[in-house]
Amino acid sequence: MAASKKTTLIGESERTPSAWGERVLALVIAWSAHEPWRIGEVAILARGGGAMLLGRGDDEDKERRLRFFRQRPTGMAPTPAIESPGISRRQLTVEAHDDHVRVEQVGRCPLLVNGERCEGADIVPGDVVQLKRELVLLCVQRAGLILPCRHFPREAVGAFGEPDAIGVIGESPAAWSLREQIGFAAKANTHALLTGESGSGKELAARGIHALSPEKSGPFLGRNAATLPAGLIDAELFGNAKNYPNPGMAERSGLVGEADGGALFLDEIGELPTELQSHLLRVLDNDGEYQRLGEARARRSSFRLLAATNREATALKHDLLARFSSRVELPPLSERREDVPLLARHLLLRAAKKSPELAERFLAVGKDGRRDARLTAELVEYLLRAPLAANARDIDGLLWRAMAESTGEVLELPASLRRESIPSQRTSKTSEEHPEPPSEDKADPSAEEIREAMRAAENSVTKAARALGLSSRFALYRLFTKYGIERDDADG
Repeated sequence: MAASKKTTLIGESERTPSAWGERVLALVIAWSAHEPWRIGEVAILARGGGAMLLGRGDDEDKERRLRFFRQRPTGMAPTPAIESPGISRRQLTVEAHDDHVRVEQVGRCPLLVNGERCEGADIVPGDVVQLKRELVLLCVQRAGLILPCRHFPREAVGAFGEPDAIGVIGESPAAWSLREQIGFAAKANTHALLTGESGSGKELAARGIHALSPEKSGPFLGRNAATLPAGLIDAELFGNAKNYPNPGMAERSGLVGEADGGALFLDEIGELPTELQSHLLRVLDNDGEYQRLGEARARRSSFRLLAATNREATALKHDLLARFSSRVELPPLSERREDVPLLARHLLLRAAKKSPELAERFLAVGKDGRRDARLTAELVEYLLRAPLAANARDIDGLLWRAMAESTGEVLELPASLRRESIPSQRTSKTSEEHPEPPSEDKADPSAEEIREAMRAAENSVTKAARALGLSSRFALYRLFTKYGIERDDADG
């Protein structure tokens, strides 16, 4: 089933006084057993707007339903109602407050929050909500509106959830901000410094800057700056004349000369000793002027230096730092957790191209013709909550480990990781937690017991639900539907 192609900005009737111009609480679909194409869709929650209902199917009873959208700079594209067969039509109630979201189970599909079975919970950004074996949602705090792109070209934008033209993956506001930074740096045509944690994609971003720049047809050279030897750094960077410094030495252009008309990417420039960083100053200042070793005449190279470091920018020599007019800061996955499932799918597809015999069995072709990854909810939840200190590298390593241990056609969380406890940033406040899932065979109260409880509670649904031992008034509403009890009948 394909998502609606209609894209609209949220109408005034759907806005709240502050929701769309500020950071808001939201639920993002991270996994769906029956609708994998929905990964990345978001439901933005209005604080103080009252409870909304999450469930299967359309809004036939006119209750306030939780709506999911594909949020992009072009606006909010509404998507169809959830159709997972294991989810009840009235499954969860969701209510946003100032600093948390209250979720309560109404339907029959078991509710888990951060891996623990419960009937209800107060969740905060970073918490994972699972409707057992049906749907995984991630609670996040994000911009209510993604601003239109001014610098990232429209033609480079990919399909929802897919890599764009330069390989960036993600639908979070942080991912779109990164695209804008890359687009600006490409247009600026100045030397650029890229900062970010290990595995956050600095080389990918550097290649993206080059690919979107006017010099995209020129060369792109990459070198780890930490490997430049102290005694030979000038020869490596600027080259040498023939027979210099020793007879028989071949002429070399050096990295700067070879990058003429294109870009030179120096990774880990923060590992270059301070005294060696000064060797770059003159060539960055004087329109690319440099000299090969053993030559008296000056040469010029029309190149752009793209440098990357996982250290703070201020760790660089201050006068070298001043030469970088453009800066690109890559967010770690800890700041865009909602993109983790999309990245995991992409990495599994990449693994299938590299090693089809190992990875192909974990892929399936959906109704829309797109290939999707077959992952268990448990594996996705682990990825959403794991530290991921090395960012994409940690995801890639875990997927390969899972491929080695999974015996079926669905990628499972390795058994050794199931025994590990994931460090939690906080503990959700849950109500009626169940260390062990309760028996699914527990009998519901009968229709007559419900009517009697309503009479004894003087028609208070909340009091009647409590007297019947139900989790909430919404569980009683579900039983009204099950037995075909009209409210007037129940109240009577």
